Amino acid sequence: MSLNIEKGDKKRVVIVGGGFSGLKVANKLKHSGMQIVLIDRNNYHQFPPLIYQVASAGMEPSSISFPFRKILQRSKDIYFRMAELRAIYPEKKMIQTSIGKVEYDYLVLAAGTTTNFYGNKNVEDGAMPMKTVAEAMGLQNAILANIERAITCATKVEQQELLNVVIVGGGATGVEVAGVLSEMKRTVLPHDYPDLDPSLMNIYLIEAGNRLLSGMSPESSAAVEKFLRRMGVNVLLNKMVTDYRDHKVTLADGSELATRTFIWVSGVAGSPVGNISKEHLGRGQRVRVDRFNRVEGMDGVFCIGDQCIMEGDEDYPNGHPQLAQVAIQQGKNLARNIKRMEKGKDLRPFKYKNLGSMATVGRNKAVAEFSNIKMSGFVAWVMWLVVHLRSILGVRNKLVVLLNWMWNYFNYNQSLRMIFYPKKAKEIREREAREAVTHWGDDLKADA
Repeated sequence: MSLNIEKGDKKRVVIVGGGFSGLKVANKLKHSGMQIVLIDRNNYHQFPPLIYQVASAGMEPSSISFPFRKILQRSKDIYFRMAELRAIYPEKKMIQTSIGKVEYDYLVLAAGTTTNFYGNKNVEDGAMPMKTVAEAMGLQNAILANIERAITCATKVEQQELLNVVIVGGGATGVEVAGVLSEMKRTVLPHDYPDLDPSLMNIYLIEAGNRLLSGMSPESSAAVEKFLRRMGVNVLLNKMVTDYRDHKVTLADGSELATRTFIWVSGVAGSPVGNISKEHLGRGQRVRVDRFNRVEGMDGVFCIGDQCIMEGDEDYPNGHPQLAQVAIQQGKNLARNIKRMEKGKDLRPFKYKNLGSMATVGRNKAVAEFSNIKMSGFVAWVMWLVVHLRSILGVRNKLVVLLNWMWNYFNYNQSLRMIFYPKKAKEIREREAREAVTHWGDDLKADA
C-alpha cells in the first residue's frame, strides 16, 4: 500500500491527528508553499466537548462531526489520508503508517489522548470509555439497551444492575454525563417507559479527590456539586475504584456498587506512538517537548495538543491542561514557527493565554471562570452555549446544534433514542485482519 502522493520539490509537513491542534496547523500552513499531509484514523474531525450529548441520545453524531475532505477540499497542496501511525524513524525522516511509508521534512504529532485505565485490566475490560464519537454511540446503545432489558428481566437484582449507572471521574466530562443522564431520568423515562419506575434508576458519580472539577476554583466545584445533588445524582468524593467484576464496582474501602452501565472518564493518556522510547514520555504517557513543541533528539519532529507535555514552563510545571484552547494555541504557534524556520528566523516559544474554563451540568446550570470573574447558573449556561456553538465547524452543524438545543430547552421528546449495532462489511473486516498481520512486518522492512 502507498499514500500515492508525489512529493515533488516542495517541503512536506506530515500531521498525525486531525483534532483541534492538528487541524489548526494544517489550516495555518495552507498558503505556505509547502505540501501538507494530514493523517487520521477517522475521516472526520470530531468535537469532543459535546460527545456526551451523543452518548445520552440528545444529539446526532453527525452534528458534532465534520469530514476532513469537506474541510480541506478548497485547500491547495493539502492532502488527507485515513491511516494510523505505526512507527517513527527520525534518522530517515520517515514514518510507517497502516497504509505505507511516508517521508517528511517536518512531522507534527497531534493525535490527542486515549482513555487511561491506570493498568487495571478488569476495569479496562468492563468499563465504557467516552473519548470518541464511536465510543459515545456505543455508550448510547448500552444505556438504551439496558433500560429495555430492565423492563423484561426476570429478577429484581438484575433489574437494579441494569438501571444503576456508575460514572468514575469528577472532571468536566463526568459532571456533564451525570447531569445529562439525570435529566434523561427525569424527562425521558416517564414518557418513553411508562411501565418502569424512574426512581429505580440511580446515578452515581465517583471522584477520588475531595472535590469535583479540580481544575477550577473551589467555588465552582461547590456550585456543581450542589447542582448535581439537587438533580438526584449520588456524588461520592474521596472514593477510589479498585476493581470491576461480576457487575460490581469495588471501591478502596471495600464497598461495592452493582451496575451494568459502568462509565470510565477518570483519566487520559497520550495516544501511543509505536516505537517511541520511554525517555521521550512524561506524565500520562505524553510526549515530552520543549518550549517550541520540539521533541528532543528528533530533528524536525514536533508534538502539540493533548499528546504532549511541555517542560520548562514555570506557570505549568506539570504540563498544560488538556483543553481545546491549549491545543488551538499550540497549533497556531507551531505553524508560525515552521514558517519562520523556512525563512531562517528564530523560533518563538509557546505561551499559553488562559481564556477561562467552563462546565455544564444541565439546562440552566453551568459554571464558568474568566480571569477573576466566576459565575454559575443561567448566565454561565448561556455563556457555555455561545462558546461551544462558535467552536463547532460548519454552518450546517452550527444550525443543527442550535436547533437541537432550542428544541431540547422546551421539549425533550426527540426521536434519536434508537439502538443501532452497525456491522462492518466483509471486505473491511478482511482488510483490517490483513493489516494487523502485516503490521510488524512493515515495521521491520522500514527499519531495514
